[in-house]
Amino acid sequence: MQRDTDHAGPGPVLARLAGARKRYGTLEALAGVDLELRGGELLALLGPNGAGKTTAIGLLLGLLRADAGTVELFGADPQQIAARRNIGVMLQDAALPPTLKVGELLRLTASYYPHPRSVAESAELAGVSDLLPRQYAKLSGGQQRRVQFALALCGRPRLLFLDEPTVGMDIQARQKLWAAIRALVAEGCGVVLTTHYLEEAEALADRVCVLARGRIISEGSVDALRARVAVKQVRCSTVLRTSDVAGWPEVVEARTEGDRLWMSTAQAEALLRRLLAADAALADLEVRAAGLAEAFTELTDPAEEAATQREAA
Repeated sequence: MQRDTDHAGPGPVLARLAGARKRYGTLEALAGVDLELRGGELLALLGPNGAGKTTAIGLLLGLLRADAGTVELFGADPQQIAARRNIGVMLQDAALPPTLKVGELLRLTASYYPHPRSVAESAELAGVSDLLPRQYAKLSGGQQRRVQFALALCGRPRLLFLDEPTVGMDIQARQKLWAAIRALVAEGCGVVLTTHYLEEAEALADRVCVLARGRIISEGSVDALRARVAVKQVRCSTVLRTSDVAGWPEVVEARTEGDRLWMSTAQAEALLRRLLAADAALADLEVRAAGLAEAFTELTDPAEEAATQREAA
């Protein structure tokens, strides 16, 4: 595993895994994972299905026991109630009493905590103030997710776990939730985000941890992750067509977007020289580093291949 060490973290360590291992029969879900969660920081936990993300979160929430290694939540066993009172959780699947109104759900959940937010404050943060008198079962899927977010933050958590929080939301609702998450992080709350929306992780994360086959294969900032990817994206306005450049050795992929030619390349400098030589009137040239989606793909594909080779050996 390659790890970036230039990120010391903005706040105290709230939870950690140290050499954590977990098996389900012959399947090794976690193979000695080290991970720290800090206050005032959003950590995006990414990986393909079966990578170990759910198991790692289950250990930190006290829902599972590690077979080996250390698991700490606020310096204590995650199964201790005192430690768990400091967390908020928004899981992908939530079973809530369908006949209760949103305001009733918030009041009920807040009653479990010693110093909760008021119903009005929680509703305002999550953008569900207009839903308080509505019955939960009669809400749309996106509205229910926003209510679940309000429930997760009502106890003033120091550490918030968000599992695919914006599934089912429209763009406007998603952006409002992003703003609320940023506000919580600015207040010192630590946030752990799992998401299949890579643009969500790119927009929110201070640190990204990529899991594959139960191992951490990369950990660092979004920018550091991008820097590990050789492929760059080149866009330009040109008389050249996709068919003209697709066979060039520097071009990994080529396509047309509107009136612009788009290419991906691992040899940006050589491609630029060839483009300028082929079209002296080339304009609107843009070269971009890879996004998180490209970094994620490039990191996980070799990890999956290596794991397959280990199993075959």
